[in-house]
Amino acid sequence: MNQTKNNFLLPLVLVTILFFMWGLAYGLLDVLNKHFQDSLNITKTRSTLLQAAYFGAYFLIAFPAAIFMNRYGYKKGIIAGLLLYATGAFLFYPAAQQSSFNFFLFALFILASGLACLETAANPYVTVLGKPQTSEFRLNLSQCFNGVGSFIGPIIAAKLFFGESNVNGNLESVQFVYIIIGIVVLLIAGLFVRTVLPEIKESTLVSQQEQDTKPLFKHSHFVNAVIAQFFYVAAQVGVAALFINYCTEADNKIDDTKAAYLLSVSMLLFTAGRFAGTALMRKIAPNILLMLYSLINILLCVVVIFKDGWFSVYALMAVFFFESIMFPTIFALGVKDLGHHTKKGSSFIIMAIVGGALVPYFMGMLSEKATANAYIIPLCCFAVVAWFGWRGYKIK
Repeated sequence: MNQTKNNFLLPLVLVTILFFMWGLAYGLLDVLNKHFQDSLNITKTRSTLLQAAYFGAYFLIAFPAAIFMNRYGYKKGIIAGLLLYATGAFLFYPAAQQSSFNFFLFALFILASGLACLETAANPYVTVLGKPQTSEFRLNLSQCFNGVGSFIGPIIAAKLFFGESNVNGNLESVQFVYIIIGIVVLLIAGLFVRTVLPEIKESTLVSQQEQDTKPLFKHSHFVNAVIAQFFYVAAQVGVAALFINYCTEADNKIDDTKAAYLLSVSMLLFTAGRFAGTALMRKIAPNILLMLYSLINILLCVVVIFKDGWFSVYALMAVFFFESIMFPTIFALGVKDLGHHTKKGSSFIIMAIVGGALVPYFMGMLSEKATANAYIIPLCCFAVVAWFGWRGYKIK
């Protein structure tokens, strides 16, 4: 038993590094929205195409990534994802040279394709690196470091993207940041190439009878998880994508730089929520905690919609804390007891991230008159997540 735990420890640590790296990429994304609005002179609605490219890649790549991993295993899936991640990061350099928003969208799509591979591999891999009974705990623990990356991203972006050197459309800082990221990702890929990872066969985790007789989409809890994940990611991405716009409209003393720092603080709250939620899962059932956090966020969204200066800004920041556990908890509950369907089921739940590509565009349209109007959509999305925590998670 102890030997098994030791065999799983190093892979768990290495895979957790991946959670940090895609958290960093996401943390930079929402600041890029506002930076490109200013430097490339695009509208709020057009800037949300960044989210469309980023999360659209998840929808298109997750299933092919699952097929690839079914054939070649988790390790090669992770390495392929890291190489795509690095390639996309390096493409930011020529995109900035040309000051082309469309080129940035292409580079971001390639980068996010790599992240889709990483998430399709890493999320289910963490759930099977140990006892099934503690899969939600392990995934939330690894996702805590995703929150750390998401917190650091806006700090870097606020310092470099909105500095004095970036007036009049200067994009040199964007080039610098993504070149560094590309180099670091290549180094991590080299580390994975040299490390032996245990290849776990999920087919051994359930009875042969269940494997042979129950198709993937007959698992109702899995189908419900796909639905819940679509709406959760739609809410998460939409809340963050227009955060800087909301803050600058809510109080005229908040400029872009201060709003970017507030976004970083919000990501810190998100990270703290992950750690707190992971600890609470020792005492409270994951589905109950998921439902409670969703209901709280519905109330917070009501405050945000009515836009009352700093009070509503604080409410918006609090949303990050309570949405923190939602993605990993929905994911872990959705792939539970899927057996040999785990990789394929994982890919469908990752594909549901397309909610983050589609919904923010409509939020952008609602926000053209007032950004507060757009937060009606996350409110509705959190209601779907609350339902999943109440009834949708049940394995039949």
